[in-house]
Amino acid sequence: MLSRLQELRKEEETLLRLKAALHDQLNRLKMLMHVDNEASINQTALELSTQSHGMRQEEEEEEEEEESDS
Repeated sequence: MLSRLQELRKEEETLLRLKAALHDQLNRLKMLMHVDNEASINQTALELSTQSHGMRQEEEEEEEEEESDS
């Protein structure tokens, strides 16, 4: 009976260590996802900014052409 109780306690300790390790791993993965999401958002913002800048340049060039035609 006592040896069975000791076995169960060892198993409990093992499971608690495993739970803590998995929890730590989950937190690290969440952090990586957060970093990846931020990088993705920053990349998208950069692309939109670049597109917007290019569109503004085209509009300005068209306006200049219209003004020079008049």
